[in-house]
Amino acid sequence: MSGHSKWANIKHRKSAQDAKRGKEFQKYIKAVMVASKEGGPDPAMNIRLKSAIERARAANVPVDTIDKAIKKGSGDMEGVNYDEITYEGYGAGGVAVLVEVLTDNKNRTASEMRFLFSRSGGSLGEAGCVSWIFQRTGVIRVSGKELDEEQLLAACLEAGADDLEDNGEGYSVYCEPAAMSAVRGSLEEAGYVVEGFEIDNLPKNTVPVTGRQEAEKLLRFLEALEEHDDVQNVYANFDIPDEIMEEIAG
Repeated sequence: MSGHSKWANIKHRKSAQDAKRGKEFQKYIKAVMVASKEGGPDPAMNIRLKSAIERARAANVPVDTIDKAIKKGSGDMEGVNYDEITYEGYGAGGVAVLVEVLTDNKNRTASEMRFLFSRSGGSLGEAGCVSWIFQRTGVIRVSGKELDEEQLLAACLEAGADDLEDNGEGYSVYCEPAAMSAVRGSLEEAGYVVEGFEIDNLPKNTVPVTGRQEAEKLLRFLEALEEHDDVQNVYANFDIPDEIMEEIAG
C-alpha cells in the first residue's frame, strides 16, 4: 500500500473521531448547503447533494440540521453565502497540493492559504497548475481484514466499480463518482460493511518523500491545511514509504 493510501486512512480515522466530537459538523453542513445551492434541493436529482447528505448522516449530523442546510443553500431560508474555491500549489520537495475550501470571506482565506503554503517551504500557484495531476474518483472503504479478496473483487466489478486496494484494515473500492451510491448499496446488500465513502482526487503520479524529517514536515503542513475552518478537502501526490508512515502514525 502506498504512503498516500495510508495517509488517506489516517485522515479518515481522524475525521471520524473529530465528527464524533462535533468538530467536523460545520464542514459537512457547508458541503450540504453548497451542493443544494449549485444543483437544487432534491437529492434524487442532485448526486452531489445526495453524497453530501449521506456523508453528513454517517457522521451523525442531526437530520433537522441537514434539512436546514438544504433550505439555506437553496434560498428557502436565510443563511451565510459560501464561495467554493480550489487552491493549488506545491509543498516542500515539489509535492503537488490541491485544497478545496468553502468560505464567506475570499480575501481572508486566500491570505491564510498563502501563509500556510509559504510557512511550510512551499508556494501557492495559479489555477490549473496541479489539478491535472489528480483524477476525481469515488472511494468506498469496506472494513474487514479477513475478507476473501477475489470474492470482494467480483462483487465490486459486478456492482460497477473499477478496482480495489488492500488498505491494511480492509479494502478501498474505486469507482466513477456518479456510480458511488449504487456501488455502495450493492456491496451492503451483498453483506459487506461499508465504513466510509467519499469523492477523492487521486494522484496520477507521485513524488517520493523518503526522509523521516521531510515526511513529518510535509504531513504537519497538510494537517495544518486540514484543520483550517474553511478547508473541506486536501489532496497531495506524495509517496512516503510504509515504514516511515507507520513510525509517524504510531
